[in-house]
Amino acid sequence: MPSAFLLDLDGTLYTQAGAIPGAPELVRAFRARGVPFRLVTNTSSRPRRLLVERLRSYGFEAEATDIQTPIFTAVGLLTERGHRRVAPFLPVGSLEDLAGFELAGGVAPRPVGAAAPTAVVVGDLGEAWTYALLQEAFALVMGGAELVALSRDRYWQRADGLALDAGPFVVGLEYATTRPATVTGKPSPEFYHAAVASLGLPAGTPSGEIAMVGDDLWSDVKGAQQAGYRGWLVRTGKFREDLLKDSDVRPDRILNSVVDLL
Repeated sequence: MPSAFLLDLDGTLYTQAGAIPGAPELVRAFRARGVPFRLVTNTSSRPRRLLVERLRSYGFEAEATDIQTPIFTAVGLLTERGHRRVAPFLPVGSLEDLAGFELAGGVAPRPVGAAAPTAVVVGDLGEAWTYALLQEAFALVMGGAELVALSRDRYWQRADGLALDAGPFVVGLEYATTRPATVTGKPSPEFYHAAVASLGLPAGTPSGEIAMVGDDLWSDVKGAQQAGYRGWLVRTGKFREDLLKDSDVRPDRILNSVVDLL
């Protein structure tokens, strides 16, 4: 059994219909037993504050410090690289997690005559994407701004079926600009390493003793494996048997539900 876990949120601990049966009890059991874990997500449609509220509404015991998000990782990267003016292409409600930056462009107003942002941050804008917004992001990157992607997820599971995630828009911008994006969410190794570092595990803990559990073959399973951790797949959320069969991704373990961890 692994000594620590990284647990995906949407599709693994809950769906739009509510908590996966038994998942809140699993998290409580982990706490009671002292099992180190982090809740890791590529969601950028909500700030960490609202993710905590959502988890609690589903019966989970959760604090902001339990959650690793791509925006949280991006803040560190943007600060480290000296960016101060940023153009966010993500839902307005999530901008509070970028409060330390001057936001100009994208979904934030850009005063006439203001200097151009030095970074473009792309997240879960979903149906709010327009040609004008894509063109603006394209023009900024072509003008020298760094392209930062909060995820490269292909799709996600919503109530009416699978829906495009941020990945297709990120790849479109990469193709058009010929500039690779810096990814701060899954499957970026840096995201995984940051989440694991926050666990405070004893020095020398083998990476193979840490398991990522999620419903995405690429971001959760393959991403974790490439970062040196175990990648465990759950048959909930956006899991599709045919995709698993046709993929070259081989999970280290397959669970019917995250509750199998109990």
